[in-house]
Amino acid sequence: MLVLSRRSQESVVVVGSDGIEPMLKVTVLEIDRGRVRLGFEVDREVPVHRLEVWERIRTGRRPDNPRDGPAESEDGPLS
Repeated sequence: MLVLSRRSQESVVVVGSDGIEPMLKVTVLEIDRGRVRLGFEVDREVPVHRLEVWERIRTGRRPDNPRDGPAESEDGPLS
């Protein structure tokens, strides 16, 4: 596991095997009372889920909570 430290408004970029084109950009939006808000920039075709939701999807179980479905952005669903 790669561990990186970032402050609010700082980002990490994950690039493809070509080392040029970004696949994913994660930005720390806010840190407040032990909670971190992250922003994800990725192509709309790429699903983004919290780990516990992805594990349920992977095992074929439906999310327990309707809010546990695919992540949404201000522009609509990300997946």
